[in-house]
Amino acid sequence: MFPEFILSQTDGRPMYLQIIEQIKRLVAIGDWPKGYKLPSIRELAASTKVSVITVKRAYQELEREGIIITQQGKGSFIAEIDNLSLKLKHQEMKKYLVQAISLAHSLGLGTDEIKQKLDQLAANNINKQSEKTHD
Repeated sequence: MFPEFILSQTDGRPMYLQIIEQIKRLVAIGDWPKGYKLPSIRELAASTKVSVITVKRAYQELEREGIIITQQGKGSFIAEIDNLSLKLKHQEMKKYLVQAISLAHSLGLGTDEIKQKLDQLAANNINKQSEKTHD
């Protein structure tokens, strides 16, 4: 079977965007590698309790982005693209970094302060990870 998708009515984003995000995350973390066969549109619609049209829209958008390919009569598959997982990880990270930079600028922080804080947080995180492995 496939992992449970969790869609929220209170999320504010359309259901098809929530589906897209969850599929991208599954690819990024390696759970759905290149060539992996996605659930059919009907299967995913039934399991998520959304309309077939909603899932179809998500799949069409993923296909437009080159993340999946659909073969008539066979189904949809994760695209056979080298480093797709890494590319999606970088896209996801960039999205959050852009948001953080925008917030920092709106608070009056400059680029140097942002870089310094990022370096500081990264160093703290590395130290915490190192402590965990030594316990």
